[in-house]
Parts: sequence; C-alpha cells; structure tokens
Amino acid sequence: MSAAPLCELDAALPGLARKIRVLDALSWPDGVEQAFLAHWRAGKPQLPAVELHPREHSADIAALESFIDRCDVGHPAANYLAMTARSYATAARMLGAIGTPAFTQYSQALYRRPDFIYPSLNLSMLDAAEFFLKTTDALLGGARIPPSPADIPAQDFAAWMQPELDAFFGPGQVTVVLDTTLAAKAIAGSSRIRLRANALFCELDKNQLLQHEAFVHVATAQNGALQPNLKSLGLGAPRTTQTQEGIATLAELFTASMDINRLRRLALRVVAVKQALDGADFIEVFEGFLAAGQSQEESFRSTQRIFRGAPLHGGSAFTKDAAYLTGLLGVHTLLRIAIRDNRPELVNHLFAGRLSLGDTVRLAPLFDSGWLKGPVYQPAWASDLRRLAANLAFSAFISRIKLDVLDLKVLMAFADEHEDDASA
Repeated sequence: MSAAPLCELDAALPGLARKIRVLDALSWPDGVEQAFLAHWRAGKPQLPAVELHPREHSADIAALESFIDRCDVGHPAANYLAMTARSYATAARMLGAIGTPAFTQYSQALYRRPDFIYPSLNLSMLDAAEFFLKTTDALLGGARIPPSPADIPAQDFAAWMQPELDAFFGPGQVTVVLDTTLAAKAIAGSSRIRLRANALFCELDKNQLLQHEAFVHVATAQNGALQPNLKSLGLGAPRTTQTQEGIATLAELFTASMDINRLRRLALRVVAVKQALDGADFIEVFEGFLAAGQSQEESFRSTQRIFRGAPLHGGSAFTKDAAYLTGLLGVHTLLRIAIRDNRPELVNHLFAGRLSLGDTVRLAPLFDSGWLKGPVYQPAWASDLRRLAANLAFSAFISRIKLDVLDLKVLMAFADEHEDDASA
C-alpha cells in the first residue's frame, strides 16, 4: 500500500471513532449510590434505579466497516488500523445493546470472560484471581488490613498532582479536572486526568494514580499522538485495554505503589464478574464485596463497575474488570521474553503508543526501519533496562521453585545441608 492512502486512513480513523466513548456512555447519574445505600442501611435493599439507554451508532459502525474494507491488511500499519477500527465497531455494537443480554456478548468479545481458559497458559484469570485471594488470605491469617485513611479531598489531590504532571510532561501539557459522574476515582485521557469530584484520596493513591494513570495511560496516548506517520497509535481503542491496564498495573507493582488491599480489589472484581455472569444480581454481588471486607461505599462502586450497561438482575456484566489481571500476566510475560531473547526494543514498543501485545511484534519492522518512533515519555522503571532486566530475570528464575513441594521442614533441611557442606 502506498504511503498516501495509509496517511489518509490514519487521518480518518480518529474522526470515525470519536463518538464511541465507552466509559462515558456507561456512567451512572449522580445520587444513585446515596439512594441505594440509604435503602440498604434501612434494611430494605433495592436494585439501583438506573435507566439504561442504548446508544445509536449504526452510522458509525457502517463507516468503520467501510474503512476496514479500504485497509490493505498485508501492511503492518494498515492491519493495525483495520484491527483498531474493528474493535471500535464492536464497542459501538455493545453500546447499542446497553441493557440487553447482547451487551454482555459484545463485552466478552472485547475483554473476554474471567473464566476463559488461555490455552498457552492452561489457566483463566479466574484461576489467577482465586490464587491471589487465597495467597493474601494466608498471608493475613484471616485478619483484615484496614485501608489507609482517605482524607484528601479531590480538589487538594488535584493541586498535588498537577505539578507532578508538569514536571513529567512539561507545563500545561496535561491537566487535572474534577468530574462528578465517574465510577472510578480517576480516568486518564490523552491530555487530562479526571478525578471523581466527591472522592476522598489517601496517601497511597498518590504514587499509584500517578504511575497508573499519568505515566502509563496518558504517556502512551501522547507518545502515539506524537508519531510522525501513524498518529492513530494514540487512540485508546478497546482492543488495547488489556495491555494498557497490564502495563499500568505492572507499573504499580514495580514502583511499590500497590498494597495488598489494591491487589485484592483487582482479584475480587474478577471473581465478582464471574458471579454476575452466573446469575448474581447487583445486591448479591454488593454483599460479596462487603463480605470480603470492603466498605459499603467501596462495595457499591466496585459493583457499579461490573454492572455498568448491563441488566442489574443477574446473568450479565461489563467484563472489563477481568482485563486487569489478563494484561498484567501478559505484559509481565512479554517483558520476560524480551529480556530472555535480547529484545529490549519490545519494552520501548509498549510505550510508543496504545498497542496490544501482538502489535509490539507485528509493528516491529516499522520501528526497526524508523518509520515508527520510540516513546518520548517513559517512566523510570521501564526506561532503565538494567534494573528491569534484573527484576525480570529474578522473577523468571524464582517461578521455577515450586512451593507446592516445599514446606518449612524441607527448607530447613536445605539450609542445614548447606551448613554441613560449609563446615566439612
């Protein structure tokens, strides 16, 4: 495919995808949480009173399908554009099915089910979530670690975050705004980070949100937009969600920004998505989060995330929250392979735009030729390959030690054998 048509396709795609805004379409109106919790506390629980309105995107879907037909999928960049357009079309169909069983089918096409078995790994994200919960339960010994005090108003949190963004991206490049409609505490776009206006933040939120939202989500969007030949790499297409959330979650781990409660929240959401798909309604899933130790407010918001766009009576779910662990394991594995196979450039590819794991390999020839550029913005943990390689090499080796055949008695025998050899 010649450069001119490819350039035209790249310029056209953002306009075709502009109206398909998944999280905005699924947001709930203000006051639903307060009404639900008031009924709950009065001993008269009721399903949230939320009207679900499908979005009309038939014209956008037709335009995207026409766009896909114009792409020469034999060219890596055109194939990327076609795959990205296809994911937007699937998302548009999902938004057109809000409130119906088909909503969940399209959600699963974009983000998978939590019990989907990945043949190459022979496990599902439900398996991973249950492992994390079982392991952290054992570590805690049945105790509950109280959450850090959340006493920082959103306005004060924004005032703290803005100078941090200015230092990383440059003054005025990325702004923080308050939003009353968010279910999450924060959502990042390409040039702004929205904070839930009525949220209270804690000290742990500072580095976690900075690493997750700013140094990954915003950075990759900006890096993509700065590409000279394929600016569509800056689009937050649904097909890149797993990898984006995987990088961001891994960033929390590598920078010691994730505490045990955060890890458990991610795992609990995966389990809760499966419960909703199996028939649990909003109230039953809410009760599950409460039983796991979350506060009433946090339990509502966790449940809200899972039922956004889906019928509340059970059997349906917005399955995006299963993507965090999928992405985390996938990105960690890619980085291990990159270090093992001496392919450090794949780390840079991850940050050069909003890419999927497969894109990092499929687009490699375009990076190698210089047609695609490396990232302008990259967090310290990912840019210092020496430290990254050390972490990944150790984790790759340590995974070979099977804890299911070890206990403290066996470990002591190993240590004693070493001491006997040393004294001989």
